[in-house]
Amino acid sequence: MALESDLVTADMVEIQEFPYLGNKYNVYGVPKTVANETVHLEGAVPEPKFLEAVLKAGSTANARS
Repeated sequence: MALESDLVTADMVEIQEFPYLGNKYNVYGVPKTVANETVHLEGAVPEPKFLEAVLKAGSTANARS
């Protein structure tokens, strides 16, 4: 998604190197996806569910603006 839109950015973090982030986001499984600090997905999820979560995070971000 980040490749297709300038409105989406993505970061990948190695928790072994940044354990404080693992603690902050309660990472117990990988992959762990956090969108706009509001939506959290853990593990491999089907693409439709992932897209739904990203759109939900985007709508909550727009509501706060």
